[in-house]
Amino acid sequence: METKILDAKVALITGASRGLGRAMALELGSAGAALILVGRDRAKLDETASEAAERGARAEVFVTDVSVEAQVAALQQQVETRFGRVDILVNNAGMNLRKPLVQFTVDEWHRVIDANLTSVFLMCRAFIPLMLGRNWGRIVNLTSIMSHVSLPGRTAYSASKSALLGLTRALAQELAPEGITVVGISPGPFATELNTTLINDAELNRQFLTKIPLGRWGEPEEIGKLARFLCSDDAGFITGTDILIDGGWTAQ
Repeated sequence: METKILDAKVALITGASRGLGRAMALELGSAGAALILVGRDRAKLDETASEAAERGARAEVFVTDVSVEAQVAALQQQVETRFGRVDILVNNAGMNLRKPLVQFTVDEWHRVIDANLTSVFLMCRAFIPLMLGRNWGRIVNLTSIMSHVSLPGRTAYSASKSALLGLTRALAQELAPEGITVVGISPGPFATELNTTLINDAELNRQFLTKIPLGRWGEPEEIGKLARFLCSDDAGFITGTDILIDGGWTAQ
């Protein structure tokens, strides 16, 4: 595969400080894209930017809570001033609270919905205007296998991610005349910092792996490579859909 397939593109990635967001940012940067790294943890964002720079990518950090309208508006102004446009928008930031529905407070419910769904609305509303007029663009939304199946204790998370999948499908139709594709990525179990405790417990890890047909955790780099493909010209006919990358979890 050509290594600089995204040369001269500008890619904005939310939640770029760690995990899957970091992996996608590094892969897009390695493919030639200039990176706008967005998140709330400056130190971790700086680490991502430093590693991207080592790979030859231009990367700038913007500390922003993308679930807050005023902060997204300020980010849009900064990005327009610094870069002038956005070609690729990766909506990765999100959160999860695991508990029975009857134990949720309204504030906790809104925290999950705002982080996973409202943030994508705010980012798309702010940055689609910077994508128009070039007959090319990519929006990648990190949905989840919880858009398709669910588990106890995931009511708020599944609700937010299922809604995000609906947003993805509708927005793809809105933006098709502009040559902008909108695609979801639904990750299954990945070996990220959020799962370190489980992975490091030998017995719990063994039990968990029996539920994954491929018998292993996904590696963040695999999401990165999928994002690179979906943001390339080769994926120009893929829109309004969702790519499951879950080791066979949802096939059961």
